[in-house]
Amino acid sequence: MIGAIVHQLTRDLSDEQIKTAGFDAYFVDHTAVVYPTAASGFPWNAASMAVKGDVIADLTEDLAAEQKARVTYDSILRLSDDPDVNDVIKFLRAREIVHFQRFGEGLRLAKEKLNEKNVYYINPSFDK
Repeated sequence: MIGAIVHQLTRDLSDEQIKTAGFDAYFVDHTAVVYPTAASGFPWNAASMAVKGDVIADLTEDLAAEQKARVTYDSILRLSDDPDVNDVIKFLRAREIVHFQRFGEGLRLAKEKLNEKNVYYINPSFDK
């Protein structure tokens, strides 16, 4: 969805608008197509997906990812004055909040099924 927004906002830019906006270095490398990066320019890669195969670790990571996405959307809303963009960002932000709540419920349920006396909630089947 973010990629579609960027495409819609940049598809009709003139050469002068690209230069004035400071978009020229990006344009040289990627034209106006979306190249997934952080705002700092760091490209996305699979290394950012921290999966361990442990339900507690993975759900905790999922919770953190949802909060990080929400904060990113909060930051975009602080900077954007485009009502159409803001509507989409608000929708995405609300979705992150719901995901966070569902992952939280999943974490609570997982902890209830594991050894509650162990502060780390280690899956006892691995310790046999």
